[in-house]
Amino acid sequence: MSPAPSRSLISLASALVCVFSAAAAQAQAPAAPAAPPSWQQGRSAEQEKSPLHPFAIEVTGKAANLLPVDKLKVPDGFKVEVWVDGVPGARSMALGNKGTVFVGTRQLKDVYAIVDRGGKREVKTILKDLDSPNGVVFSRGTLYVAERHRITRYDGIESRLDSPPDAKVVVDGLDPQKQPGHFWKFLALGPDGKLYYNVGAPGNIVMPAYFQAAISRVDPKTGIIENYAQGVRNSVGFDWHPQTKQLWFINHGRDWLGDESPNDTLHVATRKGQHFGYPYCHQGDTLDPEFGKNRSCAEFTPPALKLGAHIAPIGMRFYTGKMFPAEYQNNIFIAFRGSWNRTIKQGYNVTRVSFDADGKPKMEPFLTGFLVDEKADPPMWGRPNDVMVMRDGSLLVSDDQNGIIYRVSYAGK
Repeated sequence: MSPAPSRSLISLASALVCVFSAAAAQAQAPAAPAAPPSWQQGRSAEQEKSPLHPFAIEVTGKAANLLPVDKLKVPDGFKVEVWVDGVPGARSMALGNKGTVFVGTRQLKDVYAIVDRGGKREVKTILKDLDSPNGVVFSRGTLYVAERHRITRYDGIESRLDSPPDAKVVVDGLDPQKQPGHFWKFLALGPDGKLYYNVGAPGNIVMPAYFQAAISRVDPKTGIIENYAQGVRNSVGFDWHPQTKQLWFINHGRDWLGDESPNDTLHVATRKGQHFGYPYCHQGDTLDPEFGKNRSCAEFTPPALKLGAHIAPIGMRFYTGKMFPAEYQNNIFIAFRGSWNRTIKQGYNVTRVSFDADGKPKMEPFLTGFLVDEKADPPMWGRPNDVMVMRDGSLLVSDDQNGIIYRVSYAGK
């Protein structure tokens, strides 16, 4: 007669049956659906079949002679021309002490240096394999680069373009959650000597963490970070007024609230610590359907100017050059990259913001011609991305769609 199995053996057999049954059930269960891309977040059920979508860039760039550059228009007395092509994904720009133009990228991993040699411009890829190196600043011989997760410095790089120095970390850990959206950073040096950068909201309309949907600043000497402005959904362009030294910035409104709402906006931060509304209030007067419940737009700082719905303002600079007419002094130039989340597309230009006697801003188109058919997919052949004033007073405009930089100059009427 065989001995009865022990309780421990029975328990082990039962456990193994449970494990194998669970594994079999898991293998037969359908895989969880992949998370939608961040730009789809916030759509209503009726919008799930919407054909609207972001537009991809030409990742290898496009030669200027293949594009209708002659369609570009500027006001009388001004001239627009191709300054250089062959700069794939060209985004933010910074000017070196020796005239080198440094250019960051968002969708790519490179940073470029453009050198003018007797009127002929040479494009050098000086940094590679970075993580969305969108933001660039040059100051006192040092190039600062903002990637999605850190800010680094390259000392003395303008004299070493062919053999750049090793990166030195200013601050790291800026993307601890590997956020799916709005992780690219604009970078600018403030009048206080600190580096200002944005961390956008991680999705279209979500509750951000304390460091998200904000403009922050870091002391490049100590690495100490401070939040400067909050409730800023996604700002990838800011500058300081040459006289008041106040921070002005653009902001992208949320998507999927319709063709006309909300506006993208222009703001001024008169002090540290202001809250500009996101995710509770949009464009200063429109409560969010979800996060705005039981809130009031009156508790937030309103925009200085509504720019239009879904026009995607990117780079902006105050004009401080001497080439343009006097009335352009201290005006703002903003690059409108153009809408995707809108049935009738708009933007795709460089806009001038001037101020009346009371300091009230108003805007008008300055550089146009990129938009071809407002109902087409895609509707444009180029996308302005950043603007930068050169030492001679001309204005450079980057186009990340084609990897081109244009130059606007003034010769008089």
